[in-house]
Amino acid sequence: MTTMANDDFRMGRGVSKVSGEEGEISIAEFDRPESAAPRKPARKRYDRTLLRDLIDLLEANPRGLRRWSVMRGLRTRRERAGHEITMKFEDEVEHLFREHCMSEPPRENETRPFYKPKDKAGEVWAVDSARLTAFREREREAG
Repeated sequence: MTTMANDDFRMGRGVSKVSGEEGEISIAEFDRPESAAPRKPARKRYDRTLLRDLIDLLEANPRGLRRWSVMRGLRTRRERAGHEITMKFEDEVEHLFREHCMSEPPRENETRPFYKPKDKAGEVWAVDSARLTAFREREREAG
C-alpha cells in the first residue's frame, strides 16, 4: 500500500482503491462481514439474551426511551438476573441496537425492529411492534 493512499484511508478521505504489491485492492474488501472472525457460541448466547432484554425493555415503553434510560434499565435488569456487567456493556448494547435498527430510509420488507423516532428530541430508541413480529418470525424460522 502506498504511503499517500494509506494516509488518505486513515484520514477518512474518499479512497476507493489502493495499490499494493498484489495489485489494486478495493477498500470495500476490507469491510466485508464474512471476513470477520466467527462469533463463539457463548458470545452468541450472550448477544441473544442482551437483545431479548433490550427488546423487552423497549416493548414495555412503546413511545421509546432515551439512550441513558435504556442503559440504566438494562443494567438494572441484568444485575437483578445475576448477569455480569462487563466494562464494555454500553458499547455492546449500542452495537446491538444499531445492528438491528431500521435503515434510513427504510427498505422494503425490512424486519429490523428498532428505530429512532423522528418526532423526539435527543437520542431516543424505540421498537416497532409490526417489525418486531416479523423479526421474531424470521428468528424462529432461522433457529
